[in-house]
Amino acid sequence: MEVYLKLTGILLGTIFSDWPKTVLSRDFTLGDIVQLHPSATPHPGGFKCFICEDAEDNYSCNRWAPDQYCPKDARFCYTRHQMNAESESVSVTKRCASQEECASTGCIQDEAHMVCTSCCEGNICNLPVPWNETAAIFSTTSPLNRGIRESSEKIISLSIFIFMLNNFSYCCAHH
Repeated sequence: MEVYLKLTGILLGTIFSDWPKTVLSRDFTLGDIVQLHPSATPHPGGFKCFICEDAEDNYSCNRWAPDQYCPKDARFCYTRHQMNAESESVSVTKRCASQEECASTGCIQDEAHMVCTSCCEGNICNLPVPWNETAAIFSTTSPLNRGIRESSEKIISLSIFIFMLNNFSYCCAHH
């Protein structure tokens, strides 16, 4: 009987010895996000990104990320994922970013590590990490030249207004 108890203890110890590693090594999913009380955005179009610095993996980063809005000058969420030669996570950094900070996305490989960088636009869009070139992209929901488009729209509106004002003036002057 005593032998069976020892054997059972050894088997249970073996089963549960890797349990913490297994639980913590899984990836973070939308199901892990706890929706807290909605809060008013600090500015129009306000959004949140996962924010962490040199976390050991994506789960650790997202799990402890602070719940805060990005500053007004940041339109995107940035993610930097460093992996070792076995493609295991070594470091994850996530933050709010400007368009300029997102200019260089993609993967860089050296002899010991691969670093993949991605940027995205939208509320907590940086949930996943880029593992390869396919995921290391700059994804947006609106044109990057939004400022140019808005200026063009203003110029067109002003041109139409001036055209209508000229026609009205011409019409009134000749009657």
